[in-house]
Amino acid sequence: MNATVNLFNKIFTADKWNIGFVYQTPEELISTKKLGAAINWLQEDTIDYAADPFVVSVNNAPRIYYEELDFWKGKGEIMMIDGFDFKNKKKVQGIKPDAIHLSYPYLIEENGCLYCIPETSEAKEITLYQVDHKDPSQLTKIKVLVSGKAFVDSSIIYHDNKYWLFTSVSGENDHLYIYHSKTLNGQYTGHYQNPIPVEKEFCRAAGSLFKVGKSLYRPTQNPINRYGGSIIINEIETLSEKEFKTANKFEILPDKPYSKGLHNISFANNIIVIDGKRKVLSLMMPFKKIVRNLKRR
Repeated sequence: MNATVNLFNKIFTADKWNIGFVYQTPEELISTKKLGAAINWLQEDTIDYAADPFVVSVNNAPRIYYEELDFWKGKGEIMMIDGFDFKNKKKVQGIKPDAIHLSYPYLIEENGCLYCIPETSEAKEITLYQVDHKDPSQLTKIKVLVSGKAFVDSSIIYHDNKYWLFTSVSGENDHLYIYHSKTLNGQYTGHYQNPIPVEKEFCRAAGSLFKVGKSLYRPTQNPINRYGGSIIINEIETLSEKEFKTANKFEILPDKPYSKGLHNISFANNIIVIDGKRKVLSLMMPFKKIVRNLKRR
């Protein structure tokens, strides 16, 4: 019976990712070690995935960049919404090459400008883009920061007078790569210990690097039970060109109705934005999965 149920689920069910938010500060998250009591979930879009959300405050209102995946298209795209309504979504333009899978649109602000580092692992590069101030759905390529590997979930922060870039390589679930530069668009140098051995639950990034007081925190994806199962909040205790030490502080678990996964977290203006996963059933799912796999190739 279990084998039959598992086969049915494999054929006719799939993950459905959505975006949610809580009114909470990073300080409150660290002190309580959990998300706020009420997660506000967006009215679901018709597409299969709305995941990897990164939020920025614009005129005291949230703007979210995220990955959209429609199985019929097969490859992820970067979208943006103002506020918390998919009805005003716009496709983000300017990322090259545009025929590859796109995800994880990491945001960083500097000197009044907003920059984005989307995951473009198929291009084997980590690239810095600037967001157009007048048309925030338009990106302009500034510079390739690091190249040569299928980098995933690249995250960056300014800390101790340097920009620190944390990344992983697709298929390497037990190695972390760190790079550093004096300027955001400067020359990035690999950490002395690269590749840094880590347990798989402390490898792939799960959203924005952030500070509380003088402490630096790094969220990571915990895949022990399932892909995108939960988020680990780690404190980076030592970070220099030659040293790196981190400690697991606590885990953020998914919550109903998206109880099957949680793998990205972002912060802006007393709001924490996350994603969540649930299972959906559809008689069309076998055909959608076939199309997705064919287009991935």
